[in-house]
Amino acid sequence: MIVGIPKEIKNNENRVGMTPAGVSELIRHGHTVYVQHTAGNGSGFSDNEYQAAGAAILPTINEIYDIADMIVKVKEPIEPEYPLIKENQLIFTYFHFASDRRLTEAMIASKAVCLAYETVELNDKSLPLLIPMSEVAGRMSIQEGARFLEKPQQGKGILLGGVPGVKPAKVLILGAGTVGTNAALMAAGLGADVTITDINLYRLRYLDEIMPKNVKTLYSSRHNIEQELPSTDLVIGSVLIPGDKAPHLITKDMLKLMQPGTVLVDVAIDQGGCFETSHPTSHSEPVYIVDGIVHYAVANIPGAVPYTSTMALTNATMPYTIALADKGWEKACSDDSALARGLNIINGKITYKAVADVWDMPYEPITL
Repeated sequence: MIVGIPKEIKNNENRVGMTPAGVSELIRHGHTVYVQHTAGNGSGFSDNEYQAAGAAILPTINEIYDIADMIVKVKEPIEPEYPLIKENQLIFTYFHFASDRRLTEAMIASKAVCLAYETVELNDKSLPLLIPMSEVAGRMSIQEGARFLEKPQQGKGILLGGVPGVKPAKVLILGAGTVGTNAALMAAGLGADVTITDINLYRLRYLDEIMPKNVKTLYSSRHNIEQELPSTDLVIGSVLIPGDKAPHLITKDMLKLMQPGTVLVDVAIDQGGCFETSHPTSHSEPVYIVDGIVHYAVANIPGAVPYTSTMALTNATMPYTIALADKGWEKACSDDSALARGLNIINGKITYKAVADVWDMPYEPITL
């Protein structure tokens, strides 16, 4: 199979779809890999390293899309890429269709095969291709939250961990999945007073056993969240419903419960955001203020640490990428139900029910 790795063109997205080590594995399996010129530079991988691994370098993104049977990338295609995508071409990336109707319509029109990292799901409901970026995003959410709590960034001017004689900041984490757990560990390690919420009591019991003593668990309900907000300094939104829009756990009217300079970090923004007042931002302009509350809603948080993120993502995606290249998408998805769950759009038809439901579009179950 011919595999193409384009350069990411989303704002401040420095990750790349595959490391040179990943390219080497595909070459070893007999496939041909084309990498766009300088695609890996932002992650610390030069064209020479890709060539040494066996890839050929092409100068433009148009040439990559034109020649490849399968495109492997990081972020969803954006508007300049829409016309480059071909019928029957396999696009293997993060899509997050439930938060972007235009992208959904464009991919339907392209008649490509859209296999989304974020909905590849094992039988135990875990999401193997979302986990590594959720780990990064969870840890980064605390770094960024701590930064925007600083007064020059329009925050409250509170040090996350406090100092002897001065209380630490209070952190409220909504959602106890991979993002929330990593955020809690990071915040606890910095000495913050952390509360993590979820509706899954089994998960809360588990976290209660393993977390440091400065992490408390709380059942997630509107009442409980409202009780926490007046004394909270940093809120991390990390609720996920695979393939579907995130629920709004903090509404606009709840902002008045918080003190000015409180920081909201919406890690769920890729799926529409779990704060009603959220809208996507970028690394170049990461925050905005609503009713005195600082909102951080960068849609590609792990793109700020591209070397770590690219390495972690390739580690997770490589077995699936090799299976797709070796067998073709139909056979690979037929053999692996987890991979089949990643199929969101096939040849103009939505095959992932949550996406169809969000946009009130026809749903076509997969037949393999």
